[in-house]
Amino acid sequence: MRLVHKPVFSSRACCLPAVVPILLLLLWTWSATAAAPLSTLDAAVPLGLPALTAPADNLPTAARVALGRKLFFDRRLSFNGTLSCGMCHVPEQAFTQNELRTPVGIEGRFVKRNAPSLLNVAYRSRLFHDGRESSLEHQVWQPLLKSNEMANPSIGHVLETIRTADDYDGLFESAYGSAVSMEAVGLALASYQRSLLLADSAFDRWRYGGDDKALDPAARRGWSLFQESGCGSCHRIGERSALFADGQFHDTGIGYARSMGLDIGKQKIELVPGLEIAAGLAFGTPAFNDLGRYEATGRSEDRWRYLTPSLRNVALTSPYMHDGSLPDLRAVIDYYRMGGAGSPNQDRRIRPLSLSDENVAELEAFLRSLTGSGLENLQRDARSVPIGDVQ
Repeated sequence: MRLVHKPVFSSRACCLPAVVPILLLLLWTWSATAAAPLSTLDAAVPLGLPALTAPADNLPTAARVALGRKLFFDRRLSFNGTLSCGMCHVPEQAFTQNELRTPVGIEGRFVKRNAPSLLNVAYRSRLFHDGRESSLEHQVWQPLLKSNEMANPSIGHVLETIRTADDYDGLFESAYGSAVSMEAVGLALASYQRSLLLADSAFDRWRYGGDDKALDPAARRGWSLFQESGCGSCHRIGERSALFADGQFHDTGIGYARSMGLDIGKQKIELVPGLEIAAGLAFGTPAFNDLGRYEATGRSEDRWRYLTPSLRNVALTSPYMHDGSLPDLRAVIDYYRMGGAGSPNQDRRIRPLSLSDENVAELEAFLRSLTGSGLENLQRDARSVPIGDVQ
């Protein structure tokens, strides 16, 4: 079955204390009044993406996506009624967070990994940076229950919160023909996330749409460099569609560098044209270790391996890497140009690249050409319903 596309939001952990959640709370208290919700059945999968299927017990309907959207933005689903899924996966920030390396959890609690964008999450066979979940329907319960995210004490507590909210009366029955349940909450939230498709980029129109004028010369040269440098071995591209990911786990050196206390993500600030300094301001974070895929498998060979992210819409989803340590696309390209951090088990395909500054600019132009069309529709749809709040 071929699905349709529409909206989502993501998260990032914080080094700022409890001030940040308050700012985010104030930022997202508004809700749009002008837009009507998008239908989930009125458009094809965007150009450049493969056909999409949904589980047989969770085929898309307008009622299911609408219910999932309502749950996604409902702050009452956190233990103290202050956080929603959409406050880490912000629609206006490509369903991630651009200001923070990693998200802020309940009461300002530290979260150690960057919030991945939910755009095109429907295609992922593994979820979270360490791949510990394989189903959108099941994935939703981890942030709802984790003590440093939404911190609910139990599944039953979440269900009771929904059951006692008058504005949910009849919605689960209409969408799934049953009362509120653990399964139905997962199904609804998955339905909404599965609708957040974004493609039809300049690259797609050029490669898959036959429009020779869609891609400018710099981006074309960047595309050639992308292939010559071996980037496509992990960020794969097909003849008829592309996910720009391989669904596998790799050691890029970042996790090792963080564990060894190496700071590879210092941001430069331009004081005047031609004069830059490395930012010296730092905010302390709790001591922690992050062993990547190992935390989901217990296999020593999986230490510091993380899931390959898609490059679709990558220009919208800074900061980068599993810990948000690289602030912009130029920093990412420079990191790979120098051959990574030199981790003992770093993927052998990561090696120093002979790229000029002009080449770097061309690669960046190519990556920017992967930004899809229609994000405004997803954002408008996300803000088309009132935000759930404690009365």
